[in-house]
Amino acid sequence: MSAETDMEACRAAIRTGSLSFHAASKLLPVYVRDPALVLYAFCRVADDAVDEGQDARGAVLHLQDRLDRAYAGRPMDAPIDRAFARMIERHQMPRALPDALLEGLAWDAEGRRFDTLSGVLEYSARVAAVVGAMMCVLMGVRDRHRLARACDLGLAMQLTNIARDVGEDARRGRIYLPLDWFREAGIDPAAFVRAPKALPEIRAMTDRLLREADRLYMRSEPGISALPVTCRPGIFAARTIYGGIGGVVRAQGCDSITQRAVTSRGRKLGWLATSGLRAGASVLLPQMATLYARPQAEVSFLVQAAARESTRFSRSDTLITALARLRAQDLAARGLDQSRA
Repeated sequence: MSAETDMEACRAAIRTGSLSFHAASKLLPVYVRDPALVLYAFCRVADDAVDEGQDARGAVLHLQDRLDRAYAGRPMDAPIDRAFARMIERHQMPRALPDALLEGLAWDAEGRRFDTLSGVLEYSARVAAVVGAMMCVLMGVRDRHRLARACDLGLAMQLTNIARDVGEDARRGRIYLPLDWFREAGIDPAAFVRAPKALPEIRAMTDRLLREADRLYMRSEPGISALPVTCRPGIFAARTIYGGIGGVVRAQGCDSITQRAVTSRGRKLGWLATSGLRAGASVLLPQMATLYARPQAEVSFLVQAAARESTRFSRSDTLITALARLRAQDLAARGLDQSRA
């Protein structure tokens, strides 16, 4: 199959699987847009396999094999995998970055919950901030300050996703809000999952999460203004669209149990226009000192990896442990004796 045919498969996956990114990507220059579509298509397919498939553990272990083969230059015979292998070779994508995504999806497959906001941010670093770091690599941005702000944006976008999907996640047996917030509110998480209701306390938690997202969106903006000029409209668009989703959640009284925040095509077009104006204004405005703020502790490892401060590849202990647990659970589920496998 040709590279262009593989590329079209990636475009199709994004058109149907990630409408917000598809809209924002239209404002990216071609040299970034095409590899970004490959990246998002690979991440989307992997995420959907874990979230919506019948075998989440098997999907994560399969993703590990897909990554191993792509980085060995022998991708699986599938359009998105072939395009992904070309992308990582052309842009010298550090292996630690997609491995971070692998770890986040492993946590999902385990049904992991998080006691504190920091724990939620650690998860968000792996499933979302890592995409911001990889986008920087595609743009040729490798300095720590801009990488840190890209990770802020990824964290903010994931917190917005969590706030939007509280009810949907609960109906799947999942909770991504910090468990200590439940304890503070006197709500039993297990009871909430059994019967999700838009309680005032749940709405307050949702609003609290959105306020944290707002803080991170603000931290991210100096980094967007410091990106290559042609990349700024697309990234401002992503920031504006996801921030707008949070605004819709708020307008619905932070009730994401009985309804889901939906944004119209017309509203997205308005946000795209606003993003172009903000990108233009960024050329004239002075750089904000907050560009140089330290990375959030939860994303420091991503900044280090993307900045190529370490060229030695080594899987993290937490990823190795998570994959070992999943493999043991997978063997047990198949009725195999692990000692003989």
